Amino acid sequence: MRGFLTVCLLVVGSGCAVTSAQQDVFTPMHIAKTMQVTSAKVSPDGRYIAYSLSVPRIPHEDDDGPAWAELHVVDRQGRSRPFVTGEVNVSNIRWTPDGAGISFLAKRGDDEHKGVYLIPIDGGEARPVASHDADIKDYSWHPDGQRIAFTAEEKEDKEKKKLKDKGFAAEVYEEDLRQVRVWITRRDDDEDEPEALDLPGSATEIHWSPDGSKLVVALAPTPLIDDHYMKRKIHVVDPGGSRILARIDNPGKLAQVAWSPDSRHIAFVSGADIHDPNAGRLLLVSADGGEIRNLLPNYHADVTSIAWRDKDTIMFVGHQGCYSTFNRVDIDGSNHEMIVGTGGPILGSLSLADDGFAAAFVADSPQHPREAFFMQHRDDAPRRLTDSNSWVKDMRLAKQEVVKYKARDGLDLEGILIRPLDKKPNTRYPLIMSVHGGPEAHRSNGWLTYYSTAGQVAAARGFAVFYPNYRGSTGRGVAFSKMGQADYAGGEFDDLVDAIDHLISTGLIDKNKVGITGGSYGGFASAWGATKLTEHFAASVMFVGISDLVSKFGTTDIPNEMQ
Repeated sequence: MRGFLTVCLLVVGSGCAVTSAQQDVFTPMHIAKTMQVTSAKVSPDGRYIAYSLSVPRIPHEDDDGPAWAELHVVDRQGRSRPFVTGEVNVSNIRWTPDGAGISFLAKRGDDEHKGVYLIPIDGGEARPVASHDADIKDYSWHPDGQRIAFTAEEKEDKEKKKLKDKGFAAEVYEEDLRQVRVWITRRDDDEDEPEALDLPGSATEIHWSPDGSKLVVALAPTPLIDDHYMKRKIHVVDPGGSRILARIDNPGKLAQVAWSPDSRHIAFVSGADIHDPNAGRLLLVSADGGEIRNLLPNYHADVTSIAWRDKDTIMFVGHQGCYSTFNRVDIDGSNHEMIVGTGGPILGSLSLADDGFAAAFVADSPQHPREAFFMQHRDDAPRRLTDSNSWVKDMRLAKQEVVKYKARDGLDLEGILIRPLDKKPNTRYPLIMSVHGGPEAHRSNGWLTYYSTAGQVAAARGFAVFYPNYRGSTGRGVAFSKMGQADYAGGEFDDLVDAIDHLISTGLIDKNKVGITGGSYGGFASAWGATKLTEHFAASVMFVGISDLVSKFGTTDIPNEMQ
């Protein structure tokens, strides 16, 4: 919260003081204890949801470090049980194909590297089922439940490791890269070495086909971050001989990939073209390759998570402006139907049971951080199953709302406003403008109080907080997300000033007490606000920001992504 506190000190007359007696308003210490559900996977039979819970370390008590990641299981009635808890870091939760156990990645006990662990749903200790001489990064269960495909870096060269141990540890950029390869092993088999597939590139996304005969693998030329962003392509692979059966030339950035239940099609989320800033289009292709079809060519929103209901139907979460929706569409692009409309919790990841009629989500709202949600066929909306921060219901939260306004060139824009807590009539308040990074990102009308975003903490101290979705943001289709291209700090940052003018015109904001903050590209906006647009801002806090885009073009590790 260093950024917020700096703004608090710099904005004159902000009324930042909060008495110690006010225990029902948000403070930085409340942020430091907030837990979040980070993933939720429904069991094959739809009875249980396994979820990972991020548990922050206790300030002034625990050693410094990231939050712990625990494994919990909740049933459809909301009864939650801890499975792997404490000082643990669980990731990549999966159900075994028969639903009898939950697997995850972790490094436990004397482990030198991260491996696959398995814990039975009916209780017992977690035990390792697959390990390697490097960290396992991702994995997929074969439908028979006996084989596991996983990704891991190539083993470090012994001679280079010896030299590194003696102090020759300089990192030379783009040299000595270790490709991420695909390996196949049998569970619980300590005798045989995992078999490496000979594939052209560095692997990320990996999935067995439902019939168990093929793998789909996303490959980039190298493990460099720029290649990961811009050059990953889908490959259908025969695991028996590392033979590539099909190469899918996805047109832009690649996100989620999913097999159809009959193993005949592959659905994936991609950019519309190489210049699309975001992977948000729902595309379909035959597993044999061939023509790629855009199932939603006129969809002015972004697809964020997908799952197959049956061989002819895809379910997906869409982010539409400041809201989210839950949808279905047939594989010929027909019968697009919105199952859950805008206005409810902001839905994140989607997981479907084998029958396609029970779904788990991670979702948040203005009233609570991310939790596990569940929905079954014929339900009106997802319902919350977990309550990881029961204390939040006793807090007084400031009003949060979506605000629409027009830019100076007539473009319709929107953002999210958190009003000052205990707002008085006919009173103007200081404003903190919190600008998202990317710029290929957007803010949704959900939980917006984190260590780097002032949210309810600032509102409790007499600030208004505004999160603008300026031109170039996602959530409104490809054309809108391209509006900031070739115009750095032009119309996109004029949109920020126009938002301030709109809020001033409503009588809420004191024009002499406006601060700006944000991270990454939002940090660039904050630096621009402090210089080019200084007359509009009394304070600016740049957070992990970009200070010089000219030099960044020549020295960045994401040149293709920037161009």
